[in-house]
Amino acid sequence: MGNNLSEAGQAGSLQLHPPQILTFDSYAKWKAHLDASKETNKLMVLDFTATWCGPCKYMDQVIQQYAAQFTGVEFIKIDADSLLEVSREYEVQIMPTFVLIKRGRVMEKVTGAKQEELQKLIEKHSK
Repeated sequence: MGNNLSEAGQAGSLQLHPPQILTFDSYAKWKAHLDASKETNKLMVLDFTATWCGPCKYMDQVIQQYAAQFTGVEFIKIDADSLLEVSREYEVQIMPTFVLIKRGRVMEKVTGAKQEELQKLIEKHSK
């Protein structure tokens, strides 16, 4: 009986968790995170979105899939209306906009719900 409990405990630890996508509620927290990321070689994908944006809702599912697929990449969702300073900093004018950043530097930018283009750029820069 004790053995069954042990096996059940092990099986429980193998559960899959949904991919983590970071969000920020203040410019200061975002800036601190960006500054810290400059010390790593990890690719960050900023997903500029808005609650009223239909294509953003479609791409939300795509980003969830990419976050599960590209585990070495950091995905960050930024509400363009809530964090206007960040939106302005990256010259976001179209929703959704995806900005790929590495070591604090913009590598690429994709505007609109261009799933295949975004995937190719993630593959290119995540190496």
